Amino acid sequence: MAKRTIILRLVIDNPVPDVTYSLQDRKGAPVGPVVARNEALRFDVPVQLAPGPKLSGEFVRREGPERRFVYIAIGGQAGDPASPWSRRAKIDVHDISHDLLEQAAPPAALECHLPGRARDDGPSCATIQPLDGWRVAN
Repeated sequence: MAKRTIILRLVIDNPVPDVTYSLQDRKGAPVGPVVARNEALRFDVPVQLAPGPKLSGEFVRREGPERRFVYIAIGGQAGDPASPWSRRAKIDVHDISHDLLEQAAPPAALECHLPGRARDDGPSCATIQPLDGWRVAN
């Protein structure tokens, strides 16, 4: 398998309205901030898929030799200094199955839906799991 770009689509269901969300690059900077309304938020994350399979790119962080993840920044972390929230959601991507990664060819994306609310009714944060796993989506 040659190195190629695929899209990981992160859909945040039921986000907290009027709160800013963004991707966070490897340097910790917010990228593409959007303010949540009363609908799901969608972030398309380009990643490089290399043999192994290994995921890398501007938004892919790593922990140890295997763990790869993407951050969604929230409130202050997303560049909104007036927000009462300053959180990040960590989405693991190292455990996406090899079969699904092989099916990811533009314009298709690998999509997962994420919970938008934490137990305190604020934005979900820390490591969050997809609600129904990953799937190929157009």
